Amino acid sequence: MSKLRLIACDLDGTLLLNGAQSLRGDTCDLIRELLNRGILFFAASGRQYTNLQRLFWPVRDQIGYLCENGCVSFYQGRQLHRERMDRELGRKLIQAIQQTEGAEALVSGVMECYIQPKDMQFYHHMKDVVKNDVTLVTDILATEEEYMKISVYEKGGIRDEAYWQERFSSRCTVVTGGNDWLDMMPLHVNKASALSQILTQLHIAPEECMAIGDNDNDREMLKLSGFPVAVRSAKEEIQALAKHETDTVEELFQAILSGGWRPAEEY
Repeated sequence: MSKLRLIACDLDGTLLLNGAQSLRGDTCDLIRELLNRGILFFAASGRQYTNLQRLFWPVRDQIGYLCENGCVSFYQGRQLHRERMDRELGRKLIQAIQQTEGAEALVSGVMECYIQPKDMQFYHHMKDVVKNDVTLVTDILATEEEYMKISVYEKGGIRDEAYWQERFSSRCTVVTGGNDWLDMMPLHVNKASALSQILTQLHIAPEECMAIGDNDNDREMLKLSGFPVAVRSAKEEIQALAKHETDTVEELFQAILSGGWRPAEEY
């Protein structure tokens, strides 16, 4: 049986349930105890690095970050890897979003995101609710920082995922993420591609890694890990990939720490 050495955990819909934008009071204490037991923790999210640091503030310098759905990762203040999207493809994605009624475009840089909102409520949502580092621009196509991830935001949910898949999936990775979001990254980039690089650099085998998720952007990460876990509210196809289920991530962490959790192959 492989020893558990690293946990990569999705945020929205997994660790953060029912639209929550802050952690439970005991979450960081549980993560700290896992670290004391020699189990590393990586927040694996479509969110930006600075947002995740604020979210995990009490343990911010002790954990790792798999950010922007696999486009960039950090551990103990060091950037482990970064992906770059072709500039011309990125411009086409942005223009398609601008032409879609009710859709807002978000361009992800390493430390901040860029928006040219059609409705200023989108800016206030990103700044005050999601709590991103946001830069307002007058021409988002003129953003100088290299593109990593281009996102579509539609309040109330993505209305036509098939359109984005059919038009762009041959040229970039297209996935639905948290509430109301669809993300597009460089082709073949996803949470698993980033996690694989993280594990290699930290000399950890995939069999020694647990991945926890709920949605399509967690699919490859769960397939890569030796211990795939889904929350019970996850999509059915994500539950089918998992060897374990849990009501909450904190419940799972408590079971690991108490010795009440065992790999499925032991049952």
